[in-house]
Amino acid sequence: MNNLAGIDLNLLTVLEALLAERHVSRAALRLNKSQPAVSHALARLRLLLDDPLLMRQGGSLKPTARALEIQPHLGEALDRMRHLLAPTGFDPSSERRTFRLAMSDYGAAVLLPHLVPLLRTETPRSDLLVSQAGREAMAAQILDGEIDLAFGVFPDLGERLTRDVLFEDRYVCLADTTVLPPGDRLDLASYLARPHALVALRADVENEIDRTLAVLGHRRRICLTLPHWGMAPRLIAGTDIVLTVARSILPPAIEAGGLRLFEPPFTLPAVPFTQIWHPRRQGDPAHQWLRQRITGFFRAV
Repeated sequence: MNNLAGIDLNLLTVLEALLAERHVSRAALRLNKSQPAVSHALARLRLLLDDPLLMRQGGSLKPTARALEIQPHLGEALDRMRHLLAPTGFDPSSERRTFRLAMSDYGAAVLLPHLVPLLRTETPRSDLLVSQAGREAMAAQILDGEIDLAFGVFPDLGERLTRDVLFEDRYVCLADTTVLPPGDRLDLASYLARPHALVALRADVENEIDRTLAVLGHRRRICLTLPHWGMAPRLIAGTDIVLTVARSILPPAIEAGGLRLFEPPFTLPAVPFTQIWHPRRQGDPAHQWLRQRITGFFRAV
């Protein structure tokens, strides 16, 4: 590998796809190549690097320790090469780009109604791919180069990723009016006595609400965990369940359906809705253009 003159650098894009997909057929689709061509490239890579790189395990390929060591450096090197060979600017009206974003349905509700019309108007040849994952998975996808931007609340990113807080939301509580006491709100003791709904992709992931309660020496009972913010209000209607969520996910007329909004009976931190990206994307003209447009939506509000 020390002598680049004898190496087909296209093999590195195949390795990048294989490490991302961990499946020969899916990597072939991603690269628009045939499956035999990708298998042949993998065989050449194994000889070149003197390592199996990917070992079959069940229906997928498991990367070796050497492959996992290579993956982040490979993604960064290829991104730098793409940036080096790309045009010096981005003309949104004529150039084609596929923007890959990840967010929850909360992120989709606050961002996509602004973003989709803008993309169709200003860069009609570009495509948008939106996926959903948990916080840790989205950060990992950014690091691995699988997505361009992720959106959500990311309290523990460290220094590996770049962030931009787009706006700060606040938590509110929602409950059925028929089971609320006079005054249509709950004190802390009544709040803790009620069952609660939690919106999360995984029930075992720590969230800001329960972390704050733990600091205060309290714990609530979660009787319903679901991954969809938009569905949650409909599920608590006619029950004694309390839902504590970010205000922006709820429609303005939410109280017309027999539900009542009230402030949480304890102080919760603000909800910083954030876009994150890898520093290696910082100078990409198309990436810069997209980030600036997204920032502009929320700065104008």
